[in-house]
This record gives sequence, structure tokens and C-alpha cells, in this order.
Amino acid sequence: MDAERVVFTGFEGVQLVADVRGDPSDWPVLFLHGGGQTRFAWGTAAESLASRGWRTVTIDLRGHGESDWAPNGDYSFTAFGADCMAVIDALGSPPVLVGASLGGLSALLAEGTSDRVVSSGLVLVDITARANPEGIARIEAFMRSGADGFATLDEAADAIASYTPQRGRRFNPDGLKKVLRSRNGRWYWHWDPAFINREQTEVVPDRLLGLLDVAMDNIRVPTMLVRGMLSDVVTQEGVDDLLGRIPGATLVDIDGASHMIAGDRNDLFSEAVVSFLDGRIRPTIL
Repeated sequence: MDAERVVFTGFEGVQLVADVRGDPSDWPVLFLHGGGQTRFAWGTAAESLASRGWRTVTIDLRGHGESDWAPNGDYSFTAFGADCMAVIDALGSPPVLVGASLGGLSALLAEGTSDRVVSSGLVLVDITARANPEGIARIEAFMRSGADGFATLDEAADAIASYTPQRGRRFNPDGLKKVLRSRNGRWYWHWDPAFINREQTEVVPDRLLGLLDVAMDNIRVPTMLVRGMLSDVVTQEGVDDLLGRIPGATLVDIDGASHMIAGDRNDLFSEAVVSFLDGRIRPTIL
């Protein structure tokens, strides 16, 4: 299914590039990727949902992909959450929010800290408020790799393979060019260096834990947590805390998937999301 390229205006006027699929009259599902990813991380899942009667919106977060870099270097979780709210307002109907890692925390903050209707459901992809510091450190190390650029696409492929050994090494030049930018004869990751240099990544600073606690206590929409069984980011403690605080929240475990679930086992991930949408969301919006 062909995607329409749409540009949304986010918080502070930041321009956010998205791909939109499906009939405009269908209920929206807004996908928010993790730190260091782009909207293309959701492509196959978004196509699957659009073919089943949902309008899917996959967006490049600020500082990522084709979206604007924050002019003031603001890559705080609250800024990402405010971007999420701006896109929701533009959609016209409260979407189902599907957020991975950084995108999941942004969705959680948007839904749980507002005093108005925000979403019709929430899917958190391998993220909870309390994450494993070692797993977060591995993400940071990957994102800092290639800070000086790569001489070839092969070098970038090696860096990705080192971070995702469960997938095996892949070399797809067209795919790599979606997450790299060519400057002065070298290849650089697509994200704004300020995003990682300011340490505003998927690490949850202590000062935000209280805000996330408040958010979880305020969430009343149908919620599902999808956990990768090979993940080194989500802990059982974090899972138990989230499930115990969000009424009716459910857990789906994906075998053979690490933190980047949609990329590792898109088939199982898509099935889990379709089941959630058809079973818990569609009856409430008809």
C-alpha cells in the first residue's frame, strides 16, 4: 500500500515528517519510534494494519529522519510528548498510540499527564518507566558509534550487526541510506548529534520518574505492553510495576525478539497489535 508523505507541525513549530496509509475515514493509529530509529521502522506493520481497516501514521520524531532538528536542542521527554499531542490534535480523532522505547515514554506522558481525551488506546513496545541501566547503556554505546562518520555503508552495516546479533548481518544499501546521511564523503547517522550529546535519549532521568509515576496512575485507556523476550532493557520489576498501576493493562511476550521488536519479529508483533486493536479498541469506537 502506497504511503502519503505528510508534514505535521509539532511543539515549538518543529516540522515532523510522516507516512500516512489507509482510508482517511478509518480510525487512526499513530506510531512513535524509538531513539535512533525512523518512521521506516514501522513500515511493514503499518501496511498490515492499514490493510485491515486502520489509518496508520508513522512519524519521524524531532531530530530524527527527515523531521526538523530542535532549534534550541530540546530533546527532553516532555518535548517529545508535546510533539505527540500536536500530531494528535491534527488527526482529529484520538488515535491508538503505538510507541517503542523513547516513543513509548512519549506516548505514556502524553496520555497520562493530560486532563483531556488524548488517545483511544496505548501500546508500549518494550519500554516501562523503570528500565535496565545496562540495556540503556548498550543503546547509548550504539548511538555514539560512528560519531565521526563511516567511510562506507559496509562499516555502518557492521555497526548495526554488532548491536543486533540476533538478526545476522544484513547489507541493504537502500535501507541503510534511510538511516544515514552523506556529508563530506562520509556517512553519518540521521539523528541530530545534540540528541545523544545532551544525553536526552531513552534514559529516564531521576527527575522524570515522578512524572512517569503520575502518568501511569492516570492512564485509563486500554493498554498493552509488548515485551521482547531477548530484551535487555525491560525488567520483570518494571513490567510488574506497570501492570499493577494501569488498570486492565495486558502483557504480550514476543519470542526471538530483542528491544527492537518490530524489526526482529514483525510477524508476531503485527499479530499482537491487530489482536489488541480488533479485540479491545474497535468495539469502543464503533
